[in-house]
Amino acid sequence: LGSDYLEEIKNDEGKVVNFHCKLCECKFNDPNAKDAHLAGRRHRLQYKKKVQPDLVVENKPSTRRLSKSQEDKLRRQWEQENYYRWRRGDGGQWGDSDPRQWEDEEGYRRMEEEQFWEEEQRRRYEAECFDWPARGGPHPPGPHPSAHLMDGPPAIPPPRPRYDSPDDRMVMMKHGTIYPNEQELQTVQSIVSASEKALKFVSDVIASEDNPQMENEGSEKMDAKQQPPRALKGVMRVGVLAKGLLLHERLDVYLVVLCHDKPTKTLLKRVSDNLPSQLEVLTEEKYEVKLNSEESTVTVCTTSEPKVTVTVTLTSPVMRDTEAAVLNAFSNLPPCLPDDGPEVLDRQKCLDALASLRHAKWFQAKANGLQSCVVIIRVMRDLCERVPTFAPLNKWALELLVEKTLSSSEQPLGPGEAFRRIMECISSGIFLEGGPGLNDPCEKELVDASVGISQQEAEDLTAAAQHALRLQAFRQLHKVLGIDPLPPPQRRFGRFNRGGRFKRRREDSG
Repeated sequence: LGSDYLEEIKNDEGKVVNFHCKLCECKFNDPNAKDAHLAGRRHRLQYKKKVQPDLVVENKPSTRRLSKSQEDKLRRQWEQENYYRWRRGDGGQWGDSDPRQWEDEEGYRRMEEEQFWEEEQRRRYEAECFDWPARGGPHPPGPHPSAHLMDGPPAIPPPRPRYDSPDDRMVMMKHGTIYPNEQELQTVQSIVSASEKALKFVSDVIASEDNPQMENEGSEKMDAKQQPPRALKGVMRVGVLAKGLLLHERLDVYLVVLCHDKPTKTLLKRVSDNLPSQLEVLTEEKYEVKLNSEESTVTVCTTSEPKVTVTVTLTSPVMRDTEAAVLNAFSNLPPCLPDDGPEVLDRQKCLDALASLRHAKWFQAKANGLQSCVVIIRVMRDLCERVPTFAPLNKWALELLVEKTLSSSEQPLGPGEAFRRIMECISSGIFLEGGPGLNDPCEKELVDASVGISQQEAEDLTAAAQHALRLQAFRQLHKVLGIDPLPPPQRRFGRFNRGGRFKRRREDSG
């Protein structure tokens, strides 16, 4: 094969001296070596590579013996491949009729158990090494796992919480009953979006009425510095709407409109008069707009089921003016607030609206990403509405309590353990006289968020939490949540049912 590519090299006398293979680029001077080269595997491979690609060249059997380490490596690879095939359910490399299959499956199960216990033993040893200095004892024998680190031992990742306990299932079952359904969420989204857009158009109307030169400008845009300030500057969501804490059939949401100056009753009346016409332009839904002068609010309600109420409150940062109080403090006079006049809306309600803005921002930054926090707040809100003893706990104090209690845990908690931790915190007497209370993080001064709870109400609240904690300890959490108990788990008794292994006792056997 390929003898045409073998060149004979002759001397001056015409005698063949040696041979040269153009395919393999090799030389030899023996005719026997030439014949052996033409029949050899090297020449055939070069012929297949350069001349005839479809030529079949047989593999050369290897006579080299593998070393012991290589044999062990191949054996481990083979066992690992079969183990993963068994885990996937492929049945390994044997058929169902192979009698060795069951034995090898048992071997793989034992291998899996050994790997698990080896990892568990290593994890326990590392945990013991890391926790040993905190106990005040000497280091256990063996090299310290963090001896090469300069900043102390590394933190062990906390174990994952379990969510399959009966308490977890009961809390989540309760949460499913109080969570708003899809129709309610869609209705809330529709009325809130329509109200926000309508308030924007109302702001444009009031701005054009207060500044007629803006209409005379036509399509020409005025410079931002030359434009007079708007009376209504923006609208923001607050309360349960901004925090995502809506409950089933309790669909009262709140919006806060920021004003440039102190809001007045006249401005509130203008907003109430212009809002219905703008809502009719924006949507085909029928909404009812009411002006509540006593509460200094405007409400937008749906006329059909489900009933949703949007409460609009006007406020301004100017209402938080404390310059007069500061001046009086320097002049050794008792602090007093400036006189707002009869036209200005109630000062305390405007300050409460500003506080609700700060509460919403704090909740989105601190509590939204905390595990089980939103679920427990919903469940606790329902508990405060159902049980009169928990009613004195206002919404803001409840949110602070849940966030501070869950964030102080060393590991994420499931719903059942989180509810237990909240009850433990209340049972410890946090609201009693002389207790720590709840510091409001949204105020500059030191303010207790639970200041509205009287001493008797605090004692009743503590006793009720202790009773709820006792019920949960005795597997009676459904009584606290107000739901039916979980169905008993189905038990398996093997081939025989309960009592099936025994004969029935004869009536005359005594």
